[in-house]
Amino acid sequence: MDRPPAMFIADSLGLDFLNSVATPVDRPVDWLDGGEGLIDWLSQAKLVPADELDALKARAKPGDLDKVAGEARALREWFRGFVRQHAGRPLAPKALRELGPLSRILERDEAFLQIVPRHGEEGLALQRMRRWRSADALLLPIGEAMAKFVCEEDFSNVKACEGHHCTMLFADHTRRRARRWCIMAVCGNRAKQAAHRSRLKGRQ
Repeated sequence: MDRPPAMFIADSLGLDFLNSVATPVDRPVDWLDGGEGLIDWLSQAKLVPADELDALKARAKPGDLDKVAGEARALREWFRGFVRQHAGRPLAPKALRELGPLSRILERDEAFLQIVPRHGEEGLALQRMRRWRSADALLLPIGEAMAKFVCEEDFSNVKACEGHHCTMLFADHTRRRARRWCIMAVCGNRAKQAAHRSRLKGRQ
């Protein structure tokens, strides 16, 4: 299926994961509709190194990547419910009880630290690495992005786009917290055009 490029508009990768299904123009697009879509979305999100994605793809058994994509979609919809329930106010500590599905993914991680050359400069750096043993490991960076969002974002800033049929969510980090649209050029313009048509109709 031909998909437009994934949309990263939320100012948080955890929310951008929720926006991996949306209606950017006229028809719904699910960027995680199968294994290929999941690989493509992870690549665009820069959550997994390209060489690791290629290696996992090459050694995955038939159906493995599609199965993980199905798990990712289920995780996405569970997380959408969690975010919508808590959006608009600071996240309370008791919300931890609801985060079991995310905690179970984080527990699977095989991360480690490695000393590597500094990128583009002299010296060495400590870098966090991950073992990509199976297709299931593709959920780990997604889980990490979701966990960072839960722990670092003020849920008071989480908003849904006001576009008529839009399902996109974002973290509003504007100075006056006045952001209303996922993308002004899409949903904002549609709303302006609808308001303009309504005004014209009212004058007739």
